[in-house]
Amino acid sequence: MKVARVLVVGGGIGGLSAAIALRTKGFDVDVVELRPDLHSSVYGVGIIQPVNALRALDRIGCARACLDAGYSTRAWGKVLDADGNEVRQIPGATLPGSDLPPMNGVTRPVLHEILTAKANAEGASIRYSTTVRSLEHDAAAAYVEFDDGGQGTYDLVIGADGTYSRMRTYVVPDIKPTYNGQSAFRVNVPRRIPGQMEIDRIILQHNEDGMAGFVPIGPELAYMFYNSAWPEGTWLDPDTLDVVLRERLAGFGGLTGAVRDSWITDPAGIVFRPIEWMIAAPPWHAGRVVLIGDAVHAFLPHLGQGAAQAIEDGIVLAECLAEADQLEKALTAYTDRRYERCRMVIEACVQIGEWERGLRPGFDNVAVTQSVIETLLQPI
Repeated sequence: MKVARVLVVGGGIGGLSAAIALRTKGFDVDVVELRPDLHSSVYGVGIIQPVNALRALDRIGCARACLDAGYSTRAWGKVLDADGNEVRQIPGATLPGSDLPPMNGVTRPVLHEILTAKANAEGASIRYSTTVRSLEHDAAAAYVEFDDGGQGTYDLVIGADGTYSRMRTYVVPDIKPTYNGQSAFRVNVPRRIPGQMEIDRIILQHNEDGMAGFVPIGPELAYMFYNSAWPEGTWLDPDTLDVVLRERLAGFGGLTGAVRDSWITDPAGIVFRPIEWMIAAPPWHAGRVVLIGDAVHAFLPHLGQGAAQAIEDGIVLAECLAEADQLEKALTAYTDRRYERCRMVIEACVQIGEWERGLRPGFDNVAVTQSVIETLLQPI
């Protein structure tokens, strides 16, 4: 049951990372992406790349391009009170013997361009405006019909099609994301705000209504996020997002107050989305279908680990497939290496989200953040 030909369903961060890792191990790889081009699958404004994400990206030859395009920090972050006074530091961690920084920030479109270029260079085939219409698999192969009328036969199909994955129905059909009670605004802002501290690492500013934060994602660019409680199913008029966000930030001084007063002016540049999470219990495969990334573990954003864990998934899966002499052994080994690591991070994120909503008095979000960062230095 050796694997030679692999189909990756989904051309996002996890799918492209898996495609690159698989090609470097000698597998033939096709990628299909439902949307029409590489940028159409990019949501949000920027992305955090913790040191474990950079280590994984280095394994597939993409870390240096991300560092060159983004903004590398000398520490993970700092914490301000609601008035803007610094109260705590979050040092983060670095890998012994490595020059990788504690964190890098980059825009999502740039990251997708880097991963897509690398996947193409490694010889993966990427088709857009295409996804799986139907799939059957047996002991011999997986037989796929695409929605453009094409067909294909593969040894393995990887579901990397996101939180609302259609491929998940072939593996764990009864699981769905859980709303954590918060929704997040995100908007790009200058990295240097006149009269305020430089955004040279993650900066967190919390009050009783929610958590504001800033992440550098380029030499002159950062993004601001704001997590706050909303009833499930809340929809906001896209034309009034700037007004609503300014109202929500009314209690802040310092950096957040300055951004509110001068830079939250264009609703078109603001993203507003619910925060959801999910993790499927093992196994993460059924027959010749296996899940990676948000399709099997949707992360909350509180520790910046969603993309990092998806990239790690692809690398570990490729290693397991290359090392095992049977498909079942390989897929079981993949889940064994990934489940507890992902579960630990999601559990910590759920707790941080509850604390931000005032449900965990006395909770030390800084200590938990630092502990998770250090734990993730362990090999994947």
